[in-house]
Amino acid sequence: MMTRALRLAAAGLLLAACQTVTPEERRARDERTCDSYGFRRGTDAFAACLQRIELDRRAEARAFRYRSDAMLWGWDRPVVVERRVIVRQNP
Repeated sequence: MMTRALRLAAAGLLLAACQTVTPEERRARDERTCDSYGFRRGTDAFAACLQRIELDRRAEARAFRYRSDAMLWGWDRPVVVERRVIVRQNP
């Protein structure tokens, strides 16, 4: 009985994590953020605020992809490259 409840809770959490935000909802949220910073709609400063939010979002996505790729391919560890050189003493 307990495992069934845990499975249901895990499924609920998984579905909650998969919620998507439409572009319109994201834009409205970004506009509210810029409003809360004190920028007025229709000004260059407001547009710059929206642009910075979008650029930050894209940078975070790139960083996440890089971290995911690095872990997948093992790039998250230092790579040691070595070339052995054999030195023989002249008789």
